[in-house]
Amino acid sequence: MAQVQTGKKVFVADRRELSAGLGKKVVVDGKELALFLQEDGGVHAIENSCPHKGGPLSEGIVSGDHVYCPLHDWKISTKTGEAGGADEGCVECFEVEIKDEQVFVFLKG
Repeated sequence: MAQVQTGKKVFVADRRELSAGLGKKVVVDGKELALFLQEDGGVHAIENSCPHKGGPLSEGIVSGDHVYCPLHDWKISTKTGEAGGADEGCVECFEVEIKDEQVFVFLKG
């Protein structure tokens, strides 16, 4: 069964602008998001602020489905937004749709 997207659909990037292993910051309706192109061609979108001290996750080191905050090396899942290991916290995740190389996110509320 297909996942049903909810919220306001907003264009954020062309997938060809993204590089696997690097994050990209975008601002949508005043909210900073971090986009991450995965090896399989999918894209994850999360809030661009680490739950620890607000570090810019788009500037972190990417390893698979995780990004390491550039400030204090917290490991954040780009799929679930959850901090890993002994770290606690979570960032908001956004549903993504890719159509004809265009990347859209769904903003809640």
